[in-house]
Amino acid sequence: MRPPPRGGELPPDLRAFVYECARPEEGVEHVSVHGDASSAPVLGLFLLADSLARAEANAAAVCARLLEIHPELPGWTLVRAEAPLLVIDSP
Repeated sequence: MRPPPRGGELPPDLRAFVYECARPEEGVEHVSVHGDASSAPVLGLFLLADSLARAEANAAAVCARLLEIHPELPGWTLVRAEAPLLVIDSP
């Protein structure tokens, strides 16, 4: 995420806001917030998805909804939504 040009503070309850914006079908399992408002903070969304493309699309949708719904984030923008592919083999 990128702060607005005039700067901005991340709300302390940003993690809770993300969980509120996530829909069950988007597979959000865990959210972490990294960084501060002076740089480009990173939201870590851990999702269950059937493909890398679906994980990235779901993360982008949750973040877009977050920025649209919460007035605590005026002027913040989503820079990109990328996900590393983790494959877990079952025994």
